[in-house]
Amino acid sequence: MPHGRLNAKNMALLFRWLIYAVAIMLLTYIVPGISVKNFYSALLAALVLGLVNAVIRPLIILLTLPVNILTLGLFTLVINALMLWFVASIVKGFDVKNFVAAFLGALVLWAVGWLTNALTK
Repeated sequence: MPHGRLNAKNMALLFRWLIYAVAIMLLTYIVPGISVKNFYSALLAALVLGLVNAVIRPLIILLTLPVNILTLGLFTLVINALMLWFVASIVKGFDVKNFVAAFLGALVLWAVGWLTNALTK
């Protein structure tokens, strides 16, 4: 296949990226304490969140495995909130005020991810 063409896998990845960016924009209306300056900041936040979830999150989950087992996996929600809060500290124009906002935002993004996975499979 020639370079520069989008196959179904790449289209799904772009679709998911855009859905997450829109979801991050919607968080400002759903979750008090989360603000996004513009759609560019939301796109950047979605990209960085994807990278953080692909690289850092698995290591954190592995390191906190005993706690995760004790809480029957519920500690993963805390990890997701911390990842969202971490991304907000990196991306200018994306702000999460406190842990509660990060936790609620992570719950909304989890639901969006679940729904997106169901639609793209």
